[in-house]
Amino acid sequence: MKILRNGEVDTILAPASYFTGTVFQNPIVTAPDPARVNAASVTFTPGARTNWHTHPLGQTLHVVSGSGWFQTEGEPRIDIHAGDSIWIPPGEKHWHGATDSMMMTHIAIHERDPEAGHITWLEPVDEADYLARR
Repeated sequence: MKILRNGEVDTILAPASYFTGTVFQNPIVTAPDPARVNAASVTFTPGARTNWHTHPLGQTLHVVSGSGWFQTEGEPRIDIHAGDSIWIPPGEKHWHGATDSMMMTHIAIHERDPEAGHITWLEPVDEADYLARR
């Protein structure tokens, strides 16, 4: 057993190569082998979002505060709010982040694939696509 106490793991600024805007990440767990689960609390400031990306084993998002947007490629953007949970199937191209006027924090949970890792980062979501309802 390992307990991480509040303050033992630093908040990190998410890398600009994978995110637009200011995004903070607080690691929750990176389980040691043979376990494969990773989880983080991710806070998006207004207008901030991920790049398009996929997960080889899927991803679960659970919104804990604020409001945000989520979109799967080819589908309309949807509103997400505190208390909502989303299961994203393996390989589904998607993005998520805050609305243009409100912060959003979610817990992101996914597994590491031994060969493929846990995420494939793709291109940024441009401003027109981010704001479009479609």
